[in-house]
Amino acid sequence: MEFRSMPLSQFCDSLASKEAVPGGGGASALAGALGAALGAMVGNLTVGRLKDAEAREELLLLTEKAQALSRKLIKLVDGDAAAFEPLSRAYSLPKDAPGRDDLMEACLRRAADAPLEILRCCCEGIELMEAFAEKGSALAVSDAATGAVLCWGALYGAAMNVKVNTKLMRRRDYADTINREVDGRVEEYWKRAESVYESVYRKYC
Repeated sequence: MEFRSMPLSQFCDSLASKEAVPGGGGASALAGALGAALGAMVGNLTVGRLKDAEAREELLLLTEKAQALSRKLIKLVDGDAAAFEPLSRAYSLPKDAPGRDDLMEACLRRAADAPLEILRCCCEGIELMEAFAEKGSALAVSDAATGAVLCWGALYGAAMNVKVNTKLMRRRDYADTINREVDGRVEEYWKRAESVYESVYRKYC
């Protein structure tokens, strides 16, 4: 059964179990998906209130992007699980098994790719929350701030799940390239997410 098709309570039970998947990457993808969906909600609640046709079209486009991003992140819940399972099996091989090192390297790369994509999506989500916080109705803009915080947390979770894999890679040039992207994005986007939250909090709370 796909994790994304599970009832929410069942997914949480699976997350709490001793099974390797779903784990932190899938949970981060879900958090990011919820954040993006909140942004789309702000857009949908606001668009009917706009009289300016150009502003309405812009908000509709932002809303469509947020909905598409949420759906992509939901798929990445399963994508992360599928990427981690081969690594989990590779860990069980004897250390002197022929070809184990090459197999581990390939599995580590795949296991890092999924949370890296989640991280990139979370950055896009934070960008969208900036727009929804600015353009959204005062009745719903707190949800843009909440969406920013969810994407922020998911950003950190995804970064952690990338770097636990890059740390074990033998090809340090490849690992270092990924780590630089992760570090750069985290440094930029946590500040942007915090700015969204703080601006809404100061204004409405």
